[in-house]
Parts: sequence; C-alpha cells; structure tokens
Amino acid sequence: MIGDRYSSAPRRRIYQWATISVGIAALGVVWEASRANAASVESAAGYQGPCAVAVSKDAKTLFVANADARQVVWIDLATETVVRRVGTPGEPTGLALTPDGAKLLVACAAPKSTLLVLAAATGERMAAIRVGHTAMSPVVTPDGNRAYVCNRFDNDVSAIDLAAAKELGRVPAVREPVAAAVTPDGRTVVVANHLPHTRTDDEFRGDVSPIVTLIDTQTHQTAAIALPHGANGLRGVCVLPDGRHALVTHLLSNFQKTPFRVDMGWINVNVLSILDLPERRVVRTVGMDEQDSGAGNPWDVACSADGSWVCVSLSGIHQAAIIEQSVLLSDAARSMSPMIVAWPIYPSLGASLWRRVALPGKGPRGLAAAGNKFYVAEFFSDSLAEVAPQAEQGAASRAIRLGDPPRLTLERRGEMLFHDATICYQQWQSCASCHPDARVDGLNWDLMNDGVGNAKNTKSMLWAHQTPPAMAEGVRMSAEEAVRSGIRHILFSSRPEEEALAIDAYLKSLRPVPSPRLIEGQLSPAAQRGQRLFHSARIGCARCHPAPLYTDLKPHNVGSRGPMERTDRFDTPTLVEAWRTAPYLHDGRYLTIKELLLEGRHGLRGDLHLSEQELDDLVEFVLSL
Repeated sequence: MIGDRYSSAPRRRIYQWATISVGIAALGVVWEASRANAASVESAAGYQGPCAVAVSKDAKTLFVANADARQVVWIDLATETVVRRVGTPGEPTGLALTPDGAKLLVACAAPKSTLLVLAAATGERMAAIRVGHTAMSPVVTPDGNRAYVCNRFDNDVSAIDLAAAKELGRVPAVREPVAAAVTPDGRTVVVANHLPHTRTDDEFRGDVSPIVTLIDTQTHQTAAIALPHGANGLRGVCVLPDGRHALVTHLLSNFQKTPFRVDMGWINVNVLSILDLPERRVVRTVGMDEQDSGAGNPWDVACSADGSWVCVSLSGIHQAAIIEQSVLLSDAARSMSPMIVAWPIYPSLGASLWRRVALPGKGPRGLAAAGNKFYVAEFFSDSLAEVAPQAEQGAASRAIRLGDPPRLTLERRGEMLFHDATICYQQWQSCASCHPDARVDGLNWDLMNDGVGNAKNTKSMLWAHQTPPAMAEGVRMSAEEAVRSGIRHILFSSRPEEEALAIDAYLKSLRPVPSPRLIEGQLSPAAQRGQRLFHSARIGCARCHPAPLYTDLKPHNVGSRGPMERTDRFDTPTLVEAWRTAPYLHDGRYLTIKELLLEGRHGLRGDLHLSEQELDDLVEFVLSL
C-alpha cells in the first residue's frame, strides 16, 4: 500500500534527524548558514570560484570576482600574474568600472548586499553602499554619475548616485533580475529577468516566457520585451555598440512536449535572442547548437571592443562560441533559428555559423573583452581562459591560473557534474537546465514516469534528500533514485555510480537562502501573526506542513487532480523557500500563494473564512520561510 511506505521506520528516522539538524536553517536567519554550496567545506578546500571579469581602461589589467574566496583579484596581463587581492564583505557576483577607469564597482551578495566602490589603481575602499537581496551585475552610465545594480531576490534594481555614494531608489523588475547592460547613450538599462513569471497549467493559454525589463534612466519608468514562449534561464546580456540591439543568453524549452528523447534539442535548445530596443521586440532567436552537438547552458555574452565579434560562454560544455557581429545580425543567421513547434528542432540548420573554442578549464561563466581578445572566468577550475576570435580553427585557448589547481571535495565535484552538459547525450543540457541553482525553472514538464498528458511543475532540489519521496506523485522512493533516473531518462546517458554519489552529496549540501521577507533575519510583525495562524487549531496548516521541514512527508488529496492524473493524492512539498518556487500546486495553476489560498482554498476546510488581514498575514509567514 502507498500509505504504508510513508510511515516506514527509515522515513521516521529521516524526519527525526531533520528535526534536530535543520530547524534553524528553515527560517534562514543567517546568510552564512545558508550558502548554497556548503561554504565551510569549500573554504577549507580553498576554492576561488571566479564568476565575473572586468578589464581596465588601458586593457592592461583584469579584475576578477572570486565568489567562493570572497575576493576581487587584480591580474597584470603583461605577466599574467595576480598582483593584488582585496577581500569583500559578501560573495562578489559582478564587476563594473566607471568610464574614467578610476573606480571599480563590486556587487557583494547577501540578504542585505553591498555595492563596494574600490580605487581601481590601488584596491582602496572608497565607499560601501547598501543595496538589496543578492546584488548582481552592476552597470555604470557613460557619464559616470549613476550605477544600477540588480537585486535578484527583491525583484528590483537599485539606482545609485555614485558621487553621493547612496541609493536613490528602487526600480521594479519582474522575477530574479540577474544581469544588466546600459546603452551607449546612457538612456536605457537593459535587465535580464532569470525566470518566467506566469502560470503553467493546461488551462493557461498565454505565453510562458521571461521578460527583459528596459529602464529609462531619466524617469525610471520601465518597459518590457517578452522573449519567445518557452524561454527560461536567462544569464547574460550585452548592448551592441550601435545602441539599438541587445543580446541575451537563455534556454528555449520544448516543455509542452513529452521529453521522450533529447537529441536534436527535443527538450532544451541553447540560444541567444537579439532584441531591438527602440522597437521593444525580439528580432530573432539564434541557436548555438549543432545538429548532433548541443551548446549546453549558455551563460554570459560580450562584444569585442571594436564591435566586430560576439562571444558567449557555454558553461555546460566548457567552451566559448564566437561569431562576427555582422553575421549575427544578418539574414544568414536565420538558418540557426530553432523551431520549437516542429521536430527536428533545427530542420533547416546546416553548418553552424558559430565557431566553438574548447576552453582549458571547467564551468565558464562571466566574460569580458580586452582589445581583440575575450577573457572567460572558469568557475570550477579557478582560472581564466583567453579566447582570440581571429585565431586559427582548432587553436587552443590559454589559461591564466588564479592560484593552485583546486582539489575537489565530493560536494564540489557533484556541483560541477550537476552543471555539466557533457555528461548528457549530445551535450544538450545539464541537470541545471531544468533546476538552475538546483531550484526551479518555472515550467511544467510531462515526464513519462507517471504516464503522459499530466505535466508537473518542476520541484526545487532543496532538501530533496531529506524529504522523500521524489516527484509530485512520489514515483521515486528517494532523491537518490531520482538522481539516477534523471541521468538515464533526462540526460539519456549512462554514467558511473560515483558521479551520482557526488551529485547526491552536492544536493544534500544545499541550504535555504533567507527569504527577502525577513527583517534583520527575523519574521516581520505580519509574519509573526501569520505564524500563529499557521500553527493554530482553527487553520491547521501545520498538520500537513509541520516545522522544521514544513512537510509531513505524506501524500494528500487537495482537490487538484487533473483529467489525466493517475491519482488524487500528491506529495506534500516543503514550504521552505516557497517564495522562490512559483507557480504553485503540482501543475502550476496558481501564480501566487495568495491565489492558492483565496481562489484554490488550499487547506481551508469547509466554510472556514479568513479576513483580508489574516490572509495577508498567513501569506507573509509562508513567504518568509
């Protein structure tokens, strides 16, 4: 019986262990305790984790943000050696130089992030400006007067007066703004929102895609460019020298088709969208895949200083893709536009117009142009790769080491494998394609492990090993089983058991990110009221979502069965980090927790009525977990 397995002794032991060990983490009260990748282990291993690069005005110095080491390093390009290291108050996630080259801006991520202003020549701290939750991708207007910083989990952008070293205000984005670029005239900031923010159930007939937000720097009014249906996982953006076009990297997912194969990009294709900023539209979406070789997980994009070349870091396959800008903007690039409604996905693709360059390290992410070369941060190898667009085909790119080669712990190796598309058949995707940062992609997928025609919302991997079974219908008894099944049936690959064990170790090391709803790490007054309601006998949310895991590890009938479902009982998910896992219920039919309670009456028995205040308080508590 299904019910018997949920009350088994091993499951009770898991719950008892979790009650003791993760209670504090459930509220995420301390950022240090919630680093996604077991920071204490990584610190002991000495990882640097380069993730972003900037180039001095004279193109003689590289600045590199080392996320794990919490440092910014200066590299002398003449000698290719590290000449300075400056510690940062949080995880450095992005860099920008002022137009005169005098100041280096560093986004330092935390629940209360810091925009650090350093003297580019000496590393001296000039200012520290408080910004939002998980600051990323600072940019500076051409006049040097103003900076903009993405606050990923506050879903907004800080506008900064650099002369006064203070935040002027916040501009709303949409969902997880992660990258920004500014036009040459300084009038527009282009912001890439990481995920779509829509319902995904079968009843929803609209497009499911992220938004690129355009901020008018004079008025701070915003406009939006919607990417194609199925777009997700935005990572990088740049504005071309013409000021008219912007480029944004992302995936394009065939999520409304059953993923019974991966070849030819049946599940995910890896693309770059070209935007026309004045007309606020997508000109075209250009694939970087080849017919039998995917370009798994594009990350950053940059244009060479003279505007001739465009380079994209392909983080999942440890390569860079290069193309001439004139070719990218020409009609010739139409041959590389994927057709998600058809199969093969690339029916007209001949020889790719992109040139791929194998990189010496693993996990390329941020990149920057210096003269006629690009420099790419290699996250897992603690190195930079130098890419010369005009080098001969097949020429090897050179590596610049930031220190000793890292010695990978089991958790770190698992993190690398989780993001590695080369372990997928034809390297189309990685585990991180559908689970960016081991969380959600905001899409429904009709996996065949529970029949067909009953698509399910992607679940976060946070605490997956502590809260079995896996999948909404519990078709995998454990996350361990699900990891191995995913390798076989989603990556369509056969891999050594030690790789699955490493991925298990990485996923077990995940810790909750503190909610943006917390105040100084504590529940707000509204959330405290909501907490009392949540645990009250009258409301009874805690019956199915008891602390500290906020799941009873059992299936329940909550009235959400669809016409193609095989059961009316679905596994109770943890509510921890519910603030970042929309849309809600197993089929993604509710975009917000408030809609789930108000329209879906989820967990509200009979004629139980909540006042508007009670409803808002309850929502506030759930979104604070």
